[in-house]
Amino acid sequence: MTVVNQQYRKLNQSGATPREISEVVNNLMDGKSNNVGTISLNTSWATTTTIYNERIGYDSIILLAPSSDAAEIDAAPYGCFTNNTDQIAPSVGSTAVVVYDSTEESSGVYFDPVNTSRIYVRNYGVYNVQFSVQLVNKDNAPQHADIWFRLNGTDVARSASRFDIPARKSATVWGHTVGTVNTFIEMTAGQYVEIAGTTSSTLIGLESYPADGAIPSPAIPAAIVTVQYIAPFSLDNVYISSQQKGQATISHFANDTADKTYKYLVVG
Repeated sequence: MTVVNQQYRKLNQSGATPREISEVVNNLMDGKSNNVGTISLNTSWATTTTIYNERIGYDSIILLAPSSDAAEIDAAPYGCFTNNTDQIAPSVGSTAVVVYDSTEESSGVYFDPVNTSRIYVRNYGVYNVQFSVQLVNKDNAPQHADIWFRLNGTDVARSASRFDIPARKSATVWGHTVGTVNTFIEMTAGQYVEIAGTTSSTLIGLESYPADGAIPSPAIPAAIVTVQYIAPFSLDNVYISSQQKGQATISHFANDTADKTYKYLVVG
């Protein structure tokens, strides 16, 4: 955290010279006063930063405005994760969860490096969670997979979908279906979401394919999951959450970006 406060001349309460008074008045006419400053948000995924300024009181109004590129382009939390290896279906009737091995894009959202099926958020909010899975059927008969969302290990009510996968065409040409669904989930900081499912056959799985240089086409992940913050309104994420004599607390999205700097103005 970096705090910079302006230090223009102050008048002595017991009296001042005409030159000193003129300097202070002219500064005020030019908009130069000591009730402004700059503050850089704390890093290491901090969610609060404190302004220290002797002019802050319990009833002060404190206005904030971005003053660096990092602050100006600040984005709501988001993440995109993929699984680029095949995942085999469990026994019929049992539940498995989709796992991930790659982070494509992320800010304030991450998957656990140990429990790789768990995607965590660092901020409270409502999130749009969407998956796309490359289902494969190696059986001679059509089969299906039921897939749904979980929050902190508990199934999300009414979130399941059934995907039918056609039978294979031959011993080397299998049946495929892409399953994709999105939903809105309210999450608190530190909660995680998972994609769970069950299949009608152990010959169903999630299939990945490498990039094809002959066509050409990029690699096909077995699963793609995106998590995007949608509410409350993201422009309100930097605000004064509490204040007292001489200091105020700024609440904000979990931050790990350096030089996310704001200018502030204290009134009253």
